[in-house]
Amino acid sequence: MVLKEIARELQGKAANLALRMPISWVNIITGPPAAVDGRTLDGRTQWFLQLLARSGQPPLHKLGVVEARKQFDAFMLLLGGRPAPVGEIVDRTMAGPAGPLRIRIYRPAHSVARLLPTILYFHGGGWVIGSLEGYDLACRYFCARSGCAVVSVDYRLAPEHKFPAAIDDGIAAFRWLATEAAGLGLDPDRIVLAGDSAGGTIAAVAAQELRGEPRPPCLQWLIYPATDLGGDTPSHKSCGEGFLLTQADMDWFRGQYLSVPAEIDDPRASPLRAIDLAGVAPALVFTAGFDPLRDEGQAYVRRLSEAGVKTIHREFDTLIHGFVGMRGALQAAARAMDDMVAGLRHELAQLGR
Repeated sequence: MVLKEIARELQGKAANLALRMPISWVNIITGPPAAVDGRTLDGRTQWFLQLLARSGQPPLHKLGVVEARKQFDAFMLLLGGRPAPVGEIVDRTMAGPAGPLRIRIYRPAHSVARLLPTILYFHGGGWVIGSLEGYDLACRYFCARSGCAVVSVDYRLAPEHKFPAAIDDGIAAFRWLATEAAGLGLDPDRIVLAGDSAGGTIAAVAAQELRGEPRPPCLQWLIYPATDLGGDTPSHKSCGEGFLLTQADMDWFRGQYLSVPAEIDDPRASPLRAIDLAGVAPALVFTAGFDPLRDEGQAYVRRLSEAGVKTIHREFDTLIHGFVGMRGALQAAARAMDDMVAGLRHELAQLGR
């Protein structure tokens, strides 16, 4: 096991060095740019995918749950960049629907606000993998660059805890935070529901379920969310192989998460299938061009807009699913994260006017 860990670390360092090669070299080595659905893949991302394919690393769905969790967290920490400076990080627990839930609270440095706006963040990972530790670098970055506190939630994972356990935890986390916020130095009227991938699903569903609360979320910040577990959009076919997240991975995640296929129709599993979206929190939705989830994210944007919800959407058309964990390795991912945070800051500033 020790030798395996050393080999993995050396392999990761070699990949990082390769990703820092001059872009002129990268363009020569990678060959013709990959293009799908009228979009051209970022050159360094294409090189990253080629390096990954050459590494012999088994796909997630063939690793088993325990090893997949370990590999995913290692991947996030390896490619996530240098830790952004924050003022304070505190681990604690909150009362969840089935027992205590771990949370991690990040506070920005040098903040002068009496009550901080807060990003309530749900990590990605198909409801099966991902953790507070794996997303530590991303949450530090969001905290440092946004000026917001970040509360990262260690919601229950499948297959130990099937649907709707993660959803129940997400809703409970918001209600707990809205109640406890002022005592933590956080603003209960400026809580952003946020997440990427499966975490974006949790945030979207929570926004639907919480629209009637005395203090509802002020925004929902959805990063390449899964909005329909049916998985039958055109982008599932065009981007379902060769761009990190594969159709086989998604089938595996869904099988671990759901108890029966009929649960796909439940709006808490597939928020796009909700009958009415009127009155949910304003939304910032970001999608990736080379992502199987691209089209369902865009469909959710259309549904929100048709329901009269203020919705801002941007597609990072040269990037792949999972770029939140690649800031340290891919310049295009770092720029995308900068742009997403700038959009969030702008919308929070508008709320105060």
